[in-house]
Amino acid sequence: MAYQIITDGSCDLGTEAAQQAGVRVVPFYVTFDGQTYKKEIEEISVRTFYQEMVDNPDKFPKSSLPSVQDYVEAFTPYVKEGKDIICLCITTKFSGSYNSAKTAADLVQEEYPGIKIQVIDTTVDTVLQGILVLEAARMQQDGLSFEETVEGIERIKPTGRIIFTVGNYEYLIHGGRIGKVMGTAASTLGIKPLIMLKEGEIFPTGITRNRKKGLKRLIEQTKEYFEKNGESPDDYQIVVGYGYNYEEAAEFRDQLLTSLQTYSERQSIDIYQIGATIGVHTGPHPLGLGLIKKYDR
Repeated sequence: MAYQIITDGSCDLGTEAAQQAGVRVVPFYVTFDGQTYKKEIEEISVRTFYQEMVDNPDKFPKSSLPSVQDYVEAFTPYVKEGKDIICLCITTKFSGSYNSAKTAADLVQEEYPGIKIQVIDTTVDTVLQGILVLEAARMQQDGLSFEETVEGIERIKPTGRIIFTVGNYEYLIHGGRIGKVMGTAASTLGIKPLIMLKEGEIFPTGITRNRKKGLKRLIEQTKEYFEKNGESPDDYQIVVGYGYNYEEAAEFRDQLLTSLQTYSERQSIDIYQIGATIGVHTGPHPLGLGLIKKYDR
């Protein structure tokens, strides 16, 4: 039986990549004034979102999750066609998007009891969620059944990591993502945090005096990750994620690729823009990489 892959706007795939993969994206909302909420991409572009932050450094935007109704409206057309649904949501540690989708699934299944809707807590977010969603789409294209794809997603999601840095601690403090004490000390010293997302949560992995050294350290941490696990980058999907500055991201991608080529056959790395859902917590200058094991390795 046919099935549809759906995900939330945290995946940061952008319109084109999502369409090519046949994936339906349910957007998050973003606000700068705390009153007017706009759907990301559909009503406010990611570029506009970052420009607003860069132009107004004292403004701290907020994001809001898709509602139960948003998910009901996303599920219904496919269910009417008789399609089952696999829905991949941002880590529950960061958002209640999964709960909205789960409630919507229950409502839709009451009306269409023969349909399977599997809502998955991906335990990841942003560009890492994006490459997990693309792996799910690849499973579907390769002819895997609904159950096999769900199993494949569950199997590879624990291998996901985001290794990244941000411009400063301000947005992490404001979003309640990092302790105030740590943040205040860091702001005073002007140091740059290095952070890793794993198993749905963020952990500090070090600090550096400046951005350049920080990015160099991210590349070293990537190598250490593969060496520690005794694995090859060739068995992983790897993408670079950035916020406002594409040129900086392209330079970082080239340096990362040069490093990877010393211990793998890697030929290219895609660059994805981190969207508003995560951007509200990182500020305009997040930069790093997401990696996850390919389902067929």
